[in-house]
Amino acid sequence: MIHACIKRVYEDASPEDGYRMLVDRIWPRGVKKQDAKLDEWNKLIAPTTELRKWFNHQPERFEEFVKRYRKELLQNKTELNRIREMAKKEKVTLLYGAKDHELNQANVLLQVLESLK
Repeated sequence: MIHACIKRVYEDASPEDGYRMLVDRIWPRGVKKQDAKLDEWNKLIAPTTELRKWFNHQPERFEEFVKRYRKELLQNKTELNRIREMAKKEKVTLLYGAKDHELNQANVLLQVLESLK
């Protein structure tokens, strides 16, 4: 079992967040680096620039985005396993900048992490 959740980077940090990991490839607008209170900015696990630009947060593309992003994630097993092992030992909060709490890469990443054996 892993201890992980997702949260918008724009929300206030709290002690309950545990290890705070930003999983966006580009820095979120309007957030000062010192205010984000990150433990890690993990660009390696974020969707590729090409995939991010293609998706462009269009809800009708989300289902296909999930398929493509899962494929990218499964090609990065080393990083997935590192995050999963960390989340077995402590709470990990995956931070994202998207406005939509459901249709974003952090949600997909969390589901993939939970499904790994």
